[in-house]
Amino acid sequence: MAARAFLNKGGRGIGAFDQLVTVIDDDVSVQRALRRLLASVDLRSECYGSARTYLESADLDLTDCLLLDLYLPEMSGIELLEHLTEVAPNLPVICMTGRDEPELEQRATREGAGPCLRKPFDEAELFEALSTLIYVSVGTVLSTGS
Repeated sequence: MAARAFLNKGGRGIGAFDQLVTVIDDDVSVQRALRRLLASVDLRSECYGSARTYLESADLDLTDCLLLDLYLPEMSGIELLEHLTEVAPNLPVICMTGRDEPELEQRATREGAGPCLRKPFDEAELFEALSTLIYVSVGTVLSTGS
C-alpha cells in the first residue's frame, strides 16, 4: 500500500507531527474520500465546500497545507490563491482539478501553488506532494517503507 511508504522513522504515519491539511472542494464525496485517506496516515483534516467558508473560518491560521479544487462556487481556486498571496504567502497549496486545462494549472503555479493533481489521482501522487510540501520543509525524514 502506498501509505506504507509514508511512515516516519518511528513507524507512525506522516501526520504524526500534528499537521492540519485543509481540503476545499465543493464535492462532498471528494471531501469524504480525502478525509479518510489523510486519516490513514495520521493527518488531521478539515473540509470546506467553498473558498469563502474557509476564509471565514479560524483554520486559515492553523492550516499547514491546503488541498484546493480550482473550480469552486462563488470564489474560484485561482481567486483564493491570489488572496492567499497577500494573507498567507508561505502556505503550501496543492491544487486539484478534474479538467484538462494546462493554462489554468500554470496560472495556479504562478500564483504560488505547488503541484496540481488531476482528478482522479492516486494516493501515491497525493502523498508525494504532501511529503514534498510539508514534511521536507519542516525537516522530517521519511522512511521508504522498506
